[in-house]
Amino acid sequence: MLPQEFLNRMKILLGTEYADFLAGYENSHRFSLRWNPLKGGEVPQEQIKKRLPYLQEAVPWAKYGYYYEENVRPGKHPFHEAGLYYIQEASAMAPAAFLNAGPGERILDLCAAPGGKSTQIAADMRGQGLLVCNEIHPARARILSENIERMGICNALVLNEAPDTLAERFEQYFDRILVDAPCSGEGMFRKKEEACREWSMQNVELCAKRQDEILDAAAGMLKAGGRLVYSTCTFAPEENEGSVSRFLARHSEFSIAPPAFTEGFTGGRADWVENPAPGIENTVRLFPHKVEGEGHYAAVLIKEGENKEANRPCKTEAGTREKECGEFAGFLRQYIRKELTGVLLKFGDQLYLTPEGTPSLHKLKVLRAGLHLGTLKKNRFEPSHALALALSDSDVKYAKNLDSHGQEAQAYLRGETLQAEGEKGWYLITVDGISLGWGKLTGGVMKNHYPKGLRG
Repeated sequence: MLPQEFLNRMKILLGTEYADFLAGYENSHRFSLRWNPLKGGEVPQEQIKKRLPYLQEAVPWAKYGYYYEENVRPGKHPFHEAGLYYIQEASAMAPAAFLNAGPGERILDLCAAPGGKSTQIAADMRGQGLLVCNEIHPARARILSENIERMGICNALVLNEAPDTLAERFEQYFDRILVDAPCSGEGMFRKKEEACREWSMQNVELCAKRQDEILDAAAGMLKAGGRLVYSTCTFAPEENEGSVSRFLARHSEFSIAPPAFTEGFTGGRADWVENPAPGIENTVRLFPHKVEGEGHYAAVLIKEGENKEANRPCKTEAGTREKECGEFAGFLRQYIRKELTGVLLKFGDQLYLTPEGTPSLHKLKVLRAGLHLGTLKKNRFEPSHALALALSDSDVKYAKNLDSHGQEAQAYLRGETLQAEGEKGWYLITVDGISLGWGKLTGGVMKNHYPKGLRG
């Protein structure tokens, strides 16, 4: 049941639109997912729909976003475990689209869990540049890291830090920053009952205060000329137009840039807040009675001024020498065709490949330092699940393909051994050509190396 105080306020705010808004809650929400070009390739819509025949029309504001039929359960399909797509609410795809990320940039997703927007940004970066994904809550940061891994992303760091800690380290460092801020969640009431139960005006006010602090931290980390996208999944003006207006009053070096409006999007409301910022009508509201999605808000902010990065060079990771990485080089020669580029980093017995130019991670809480390559066990190297998901069958010397509709694929996901013939050693296990994990063949038996925590 929707909170009565919330309904009373929305009735005042929306006026004649209120009846349509309320009627929208009687409609079931639409289901949507986003194709992952890092795994499935940047292919035409026709090929995407051939692979996933249950897809309906495209989400208008999101490249690779599609609605799908309600009775489909794509989260139970091997393609989901292979990272071929990410199940994501359609409106939630808008902020990352507004960020307009590109290859070779330095990008920060400051409040990144569970990872939908981070993985969308990574797809736009095409594996080039540096993506820093941060989440302050440890449990949510672990989920974020798992989704980064599942989608085959190689150029991302996953951190578990407070925004002000990062601000001290990364002054004017990033080209683009996304702040999908913690909020009161009013836009998710139709989808999540717990959001209704937890709502209160006191929480709205607490969220608005927290958003001010997060935005201030983000401001100092953005380069001059850079783009900051602020977003929430709430209707509350205090957290939307209010947060943006207060931020611009504190930071005169920023201004609002109008994003591309899609049919159904509405502009920000200057009449809903005190002291609205100039151009606040060029921010974007998504209402579920006007678009095929849930409630969302987004603002694109551009930073002017002089870039001080040249005066404060950022120390980069020196890396680990190859001779300290045990049998890793031998594993590459024996099994991998693809050249892996980046800086080797060893954390205990774990080996990572981080992008060239990665800043020093000293004293930061790091959950994932780029691509997790594997584990060094007394010089012996065992490849990671992340490495498997980041490769394709053409990148390896040995691969075994499973039919996505066959029993072998399900058996593999349960952790069962498979029967196979061929040269002994490590095999990339694929499902309809999409990488899924590792197997190790000995004497006609493919030992299963799908992670125990993922088996079902």
